[in-house]
Amino acid sequence: MEFFFVTIVFVLFIQSGVGIDEKAIISLVGESHPEFRQNFRKGCRDFFIEDERSFERWDDHRVKLLKHEFMRFKNALVLWAMHPWERDARLIKEALIKGPQAYGVIVEVACTRSSDELLGARKAYHSLFDHSIEEDVASHVDNSERKLLVALVSAYRYEGPKVKDDTAKSEAKKLAHAIKNADKKNLVEDDEVISILSTRSKLHLKAVCKHYKEICGKNIDEDLAADMILLAAVHCLCIPQTYFSKILDASLTNNADKKIKKGLTRVIVTQADRNMKEIIEEYQKLYGVSLSQKIEVTANGNYKDLLLTLIARGN
Repeated sequence: MEFFFVTIVFVLFIQSGVGIDEKAIISLVGESHPEFRQNFRKGCRDFFIEDERSFERWDDHRVKLLKHEFMRFKNALVLWAMHPWERDARLIKEALIKGPQAYGVIVEVACTRSSDELLGARKAYHSLFDHSIEEDVASHVDNSERKLLVALVSAYRYEGPKVKDDTAKSEAKKLAHAIKNADKKNLVEDDEVISILSTRSKLHLKAVCKHYKEICGKNIDEDLAADMILLAAVHCLCIPQTYFSKILDASLTNNADKKIKKGLTRVIVTQADRNMKEIIEEYQKLYGVSLSQKIEVTANGNYKDLLLTLIARGN
């Protein structure tokens, strides 16, 4: 009975995919003995392989998964302890190394931080890597998204309350025209689109999106659904709480891959002292469950406790 219980618990620790209950595992280690561990290995065929000589060894893929789970708590603590400017600089560097599938993180940092925060990240990047963010984005990104990404990371937006409504309406028409003719010119390379998204204040862009809906009869994100980078930019600039809620929900799915799951740590750590209250409210609105409840049933151990502590700070 003890063997069966421990096996089930251990399997759940690994398969849950979002954190390990380290204290429980330490307790089990203290109570086990060699014969028990041998029975455990035989009972966990998902994690141990027996070769033609009846030698029992770990499945290397499962070991990698287990190591990754143990790393979550450490990585979250390291990320939390960093100065926000260094944190953002390192997030951008990591995204550039990983390539196109991670470019959304660059958009996230460029479009959800304040002008001074983004400037700070650029300063930190200089100190850490002896290059500018703009320089590295331009040299690493070799597809059609390069011009937009360089413009976004270079931005220093006006953050005051003034919005010229006539200009916002005019720019909504320009975006509508560009989207309508996207088959003739790639939206992500359109100078007019890039200029509007990379230079205008966030309040101004919200007004642009309002006028776009009045002109076209639907939200701009519906027309940008096929272009993930532009869609991410619009969401991050105009409705960041919705953007972050969707990242969190995707990362809290047990069968999500590890790249998506990293979003859980990134969003909660970077937003704990900024917009967490708005994110919590939006998550509840979108998914009908509180973010803390979702983490309670999905995450494990010290990692779960850290996430819930950071959420409470911003609530």
